[in-house]
Amino acid sequence: MTTARKRDLVMVLAGLFVILLDQLTKQWIVQYFILPDGYKDPIPLLGQFLELAYVRNSGVAFSLLSSDSIKFLFIAIAIGVIGYLYWRNRENGSLLLKFSFGLVVGGAIGNLIDRFRLGYVVDFIHFHIPGVFEFAVFNVADSAISVGVVLLAFLLWQGSAAQEKPEETPSGIAAEAPSASAPRVRRRITGV
Repeated sequence: MTTARKRDLVMVLAGLFVILLDQLTKQWIVQYFILPDGYKDPIPLLGQFLELAYVRNSGVAFSLLSSDSIKFLFIAIAIGVIGYLYWRNRENGSLLLKFSFGLVVGGAIGNLIDRFRLGYVVDFIHFHIPGVFEFAVFNVADSAISVGVVLLAFLLWQGSAAQEKPEETPSGIAAEAPSASAPRVRRRITGV
């Protein structure tokens, strides 16, 4: 298996982990918060600033773009950009770059599962500073997408998306590993 395919395997495993964690946490939230006659009150995690609260999100990420046509246009553009970036770096992408693709794709699939299965996305993490700042309610998939996109942008901006460059010899010329199909030649070293 080539290095590029091993890194693709890491990408797939990261994506599957995000999907599994996202779906399990959403299932727990739904089971805990939904009552026959309504919903339970939010659970404070960090005082008044961070809480668990059940929300049905009909928008895209972080409850944005609730219009269906705009929502699907945004999703199509995002999938196109991620697909293009992956294709461009499929053979020489670093492990961290492939990992960031796994986070983004896993998060997107996690939310799409909700969208197709329920018609909305289950969100439950609410960060806010009462009277000062109100952040949209989000979930594990949204978090994975956000971390993946920031990491992806940083790697592309730094130019470290590609694999490490080959080592240079003392003469300054990059050393290349012999290919498996190249014939091996023995050279006799003579003294001067």
